[in-house]
Amino acid sequence: MSAQSVPIPQTRGTTLDISSLPSDTSSSSLWDRLSTWASENKAIVYSIAGVAVVITGAGVVYYLNNSRGEAQAEEKRRASKKERRKAKKEKEKEEIEKDAAPTKVEESEPVKKQPTVEAEPAEELPKVDESTVDLLSDQERKEFATKLKIAGNKAYGDKSYNEAIELYGKAILCKPDPIFYSNRAACYNALGEWDKVVDDTTAAIALDSEYVKALNRRANAYEHLERYSEALLDYTASCIIDSFRNDQSAQSVERLLKKVAEAKARAILEGKEKKLPSPTFVTNYLQSFRPRPPPSGLEETAELDEGTGQGQLKVGLIAMSTRTGDGFESASASFDKALELGDLGEYEGFAYNMRGTFRYLRGENADALEDLSTSVKLQPSLTQSFIKRASMHLELGRQLIYKNEKSETDMCKGNREAAANDFEQAMEQNKEDPDIYYHRAQLHFILGEFAEAAKDYQKSIDLDRDFIFSHIQLGVTQYKMGSIASSMATFRRTIKNFDKVPDVYNYYGELLLDQQKYQEAIEKFDTAVEMEKQTKPLGMNVLPLINKALALFQWKQDFQEAEKLCQKALIIDPECDIAVATMAQLLLQQGKVTEALKYFERAAELSRTEAEIVNALSYAEATRTQLEVQEKYPQLASRLQGMGGGIGGPPMR
Repeated sequence: MSAQSVPIPQTRGTTLDISSLPSDTSSSSLWDRLSTWASENKAIVYSIAGVAVVITGAGVVYYLNNSRGEAQAEEKRRASKKERRKAKKEKEKEEIEKDAAPTKVEESEPVKKQPTVEAEPAEELPKVDESTVDLLSDQERKEFATKLKIAGNKAYGDKSYNEAIELYGKAILCKPDPIFYSNRAACYNALGEWDKVVDDTTAAIALDSEYVKALNRRANAYEHLERYSEALLDYTASCIIDSFRNDQSAQSVERLLKKVAEAKARAILEGKEKKLPSPTFVTNYLQSFRPRPPPSGLEETAELDEGTGQGQLKVGLIAMSTRTGDGFESASASFDKALELGDLGEYEGFAYNMRGTFRYLRGENADALEDLSTSVKLQPSLTQSFIKRASMHLELGRQLIYKNEKSETDMCKGNREAAANDFEQAMEQNKEDPDIYYHRAQLHFILGEFAEAAKDYQKSIDLDRDFIFSHIQLGVTQYKMGSIASSMATFRRTIKNFDKVPDVYNYYGELLLDQQKYQEAIEKFDTAVEMEKQTKPLGMNVLPLINKALALFQWKQDFQEAEKLCQKALIIDPECDIAVATMAQLLLQQGKVTEALKYFERAAELSRTEAEIVNALSYAEATRTQLEVQEKYPQLASRLQGMGGGIGGPPMR
């Protein structure tokens, strides 16, 4: 959950970890945890918006999950889209034919053993219309309806859909039955007359509010009419009624959640102001690089006119050192101003590096890549620009995959080669720069190449033992590889050598929490919080507070204290998306669905990329759907509780 751990820019919550580039890993961890838990607990997630985050094995789940495997599965699912459509049509046919079986009794009546009834020849079918139906007795109506339905089923099986529609219509005249409406809807479905499908399935549901087949048919029609929210509601209700035994319906919920979220995400992006993320996010990204003094001549003591480009560079560096939201905004504006004023001399490459850094943080990836490319041309010795550009190549590749403009294989080959080339060029400039090996190790780690990652982390440590994150990430990598004893030893040694640095206690606490050593974990989080207060009172990292909230919930189900900690984190850093999303989960666990929805929507507002926004909105839409299901189908609310989908869902591990 610790943000410093991934120094390569990353979009949160999509399935492919390759793009985890400089950004807040805890944010990524959050959506990775949600996605992983969702795949394992569909019944709960789809009906109550996924109560995952607060009941996972702490933030370190980011390092423990199998998101690359999920990415490959998603790629496979996309590749088999035609097969799925074909299978769906076959299943639809099987269902209607099952209804058409002569021995099948009507669902609205008690089950009785009846002899096989064959469809009668057309000339022997009852003659009935609106003018004659009222003359029939109740028994005659039942008998006529049965004969007409059987004939309709046969016509459907013969693909004589218009004939079947007429026969089902006459059956309905004799006896309005949900099966007859649903079967006629199946005929309209085969003809692609979606509005009529909606009309007939709605009539069927009015007669039987828990008629799953009709709900699924109406949902399918709504989807074809691009009425995605209504389709989502029907599929969700169907899943709840069917206790989530139908994988196809559950997958439809997942698909619809994404469709609804994507449509809303596009609207949000069109009007979204590009701005910096939370101070926690920015701080953790910046400190993934070793601290270095300002370039000679730009020190705080240097006498420079603030009306010059060089003066603005100095102003920006001073503002950046405050590690506050206002400070970062001021720094970003100063770096923009410096390049506008020009006359930067030897600092021009550095200026492009800094502007590119803040452009990336604002989500302006293409402009950031252009600035970093200019920086390496002007000042090749500034290896940090090569490292950041390597990150950007992967970031942009991630976006192409998300938009289905590029396959995972192509992205891995093209963008990884570009990133690897940047690392090679950086080493040509200075093969003793430990940052190169640390960030390359991060790339290996994200790709699941843990042995290679461990080698590069160790190389980074050999070149500079004073950079704490190399030690921490080495310990995490050992943990990921299953070397628990080695990992714990690495962390104990790191605490001994960096006993005044809060981050090591936070990370160590995460691993302890993953092992369910709750008391020890909370002690480490408390230590991290106290150190943060003492060393960075204005720019405190709120992640230890959130981790402690997760620990208290997971250990003692202490909602009240967990909420207080999240609220405290949000007072310190109102833009912290991790705190917002965690708060949403806590509220959802307590059944405070309306309040949870507000926090999920806020998480979407704070997201930086389309993929991140879609993930946040997916959970918001799932939460909204729960409210609508409870309102439209109040009898299903208790069933949700019975499934464990309400308060206090099952533990993750």
